[in-house]
Amino acid sequence: MKKSLLVLIVSFMTTLSFSQHSECFLRLQKAFDARGAFTVSDDMHRNVIISYFQTDGGSVCYSGKARVENGLIVSIFLQYDDNAYELIEKKFYNSKKNPPKIINGISEMIFNEDGEKFKIVFIDQLRPKKKAYKVVELPDDL
Repeated sequence: MKKSLLVLIVSFMTTLSFSQHSECFLRLQKAFDARGAFTVSDDMHRNVIISYFQTDGGSVCYSGKARVENGLIVSIFLQYDDNAYELIEKKFYNSKKNPPKIINGISEMIFNEDGEKFKIVFIDQLRPKKKAYKVVELPDDL
């Protein structure tokens, strides 16, 4: 009984973890669609999310940084657990074999020579949520 309960809990946690990773880009895309983004300036952006798209339709998101020059992404770095960065040395490009552009805080689909597909999300450029009106709670005796 305890063993089957443990297996059930582990499988549930694995499924929950996978579903959170597989929808990471969709959550980001919805936020940027709803709130918009500030313009991404030419600079090294140290807090980006690199979202790799999997063949099953899901995505896996990693931390990284990216250099932008003339509105185009020119270099990408993945971040390790120890906060060190590694340059992605594989050649990358958009669907027209050009350097990828940034639209509303998110890059075009990027392809590399290994056939991987990913997008870069400039999370710091996400506009803040709009203020909401405070709802009044009425006393219980009314």
